Amino acid sequence: MTLGELDKAVSDGAVDTVLLTIADMEGRLQGKRLTARHFLDEVAEHGAEGCNYLLAVDVDMETVEGYAMSSWDRGYGDFVMKPDLETLRPIPWHPATVLLMADVEWEDGSDVAPSPRQILRRQLDRLAERGLTAMAGTELEFMVFRDSYEQAWKAAYRELEPANLYNVDYSMLGTARVEPLIRRIRNSMMGAGMNVENSKGECNLGQHEINFRYSDALRTADDHVVYK
Repeated sequence: MTLGELDKAVSDGAVDTVLLTIADMEGRLQGKRLTARHFLDEVAEHGAEGCNYLLAVDVDMETVEGYAMSSWDRGYGDFVMKPDLETLRPIPWHPATVLLMADVEWEDGSDVAPSPRQILRRQLDRLAERGLTAMAGTELEFMVFRDSYEQAWKAAYRELEPANLYNVDYSMLGTARVEPLIRRIRNSMMGAGMNVENSKGECNLGQHEINFRYSDALRTADDHVVYK
């Protein structure tokens, strides 16, 4: 999706929300939900602020001591989430919503070096200097349980009920009961601009896998974090 296509979609009432996101140290999307018109009028060019503690927390979002760029001693300031307009994509599982990745900059325009996306960009630039291009693919395996997120939390993630109670590796029959969910994931990812090749069952109880076609490393990493 181009910026012009987004502008038209907003004017037509087809899009009203933009997710401006970064990848944190745990590989999660963090960011802001913006009104689409505000994004077009202000954020697309200038970016949006975010607290720099987002790159200095643990998996439970608790602040961690010892970071030079962000701490109680230094104070938790802001960095700028600068949209990468080439990553603009629809998100079919959220109505009237699009998403894009942001590069993280300090207010003087310099890169926030510890940002995972900036680390990868630097590596790719070094390869390009040597005439090389990195391509990558990911094989995403996951476990499906019948418990809800709330039930799993209350059970401390123990003794959960897997969606499949036996080995369904490559099984057409054994994966049929979970196919409504897996099909929705495949189609949603395709709708978000990802190149899905296939899905299959795996050997462990409740285990499944979805495979995407390889692409340049940055695109693959962006697709991977959006999928997660």
